[in-house]
Amino acid sequence: MRTTITTDNHRKVASLMPELKKNEKKYNLILDALQQLLEDRKIQNISVSEIAQKAGIGKGSIYYYFPSKEAILDALIERSYEQPLSTAKNLAAQTDVSPFVRMAMLFQACQNSSVAFIKQNDSSSGSTSAQDLAFLHQKYLSHVVSELKPALTEIIKQGIDKGEIHFDYPAALAEIVLIVIAVKLDNSLLPSTAAETLDTLQGLISLLEKGTRVTPGTLSYLLMTPYRDQTEE
Repeated sequence: MRTTITTDNHRKVASLMPELKKNEKKYNLILDALQQLLEDRKIQNISVSEIAQKAGIGKGSIYYYFPSKEAILDALIERSYEQPLSTAKNLAAQTDVSPFVRMAMLFQACQNSSVAFIKQNDSSSGSTSAQDLAFLHQKYLSHVVSELKPALTEIIKQGIDKGEIHFDYPAALAEIVLIVIAVKLDNSLLPSTAAETLDTLQGLISLLEKGTRVTPGTLSYLLMTPYRDQTEE
């Protein structure tokens, strides 16, 4: 009886595979369509019908995958920066590596994600309004912070358990650090010169090292990340 059940389950999974691949293909066609439309259209002027037409599928099929245009945009941002964020999340499980080394690697992944986002938007900035760019940046920053916060929180908790970090609110600390880092990496919400960014990061490092009672200089790697200086372009 056990063998029969297992075989039946395998057959069911096998029968679903073509449909799953078909669904994934349509899912990506929808995201590709929106990405192409964003190259020369304003976000607020793009309709779900136009996305469906560009993707070559019926409008009703869109709602099988996404409840709204905003949900499609969120999924597009998530897909675009999935690899560096996935790398960052995997760091939380590497408990044999120092939490500070993993934090540095996480911030590097955050930087890689930001660089990819900036390059993609710069390539189409000539046809994209400042309002649209600001909206995309806000979506991106929200995604990065929400995706990386659990991983960074876990790394900080592990550092606390080992006695290497002294702080009572790991989740709050993770959120504060990520917000500052993400805003400075992106540099569109609060444009700053290189000197101003350096001052902010030095202040953050000083605050973190004193607040968590780690050895001065432990978090200096935050200064080694190149930050974009839009005010001098």
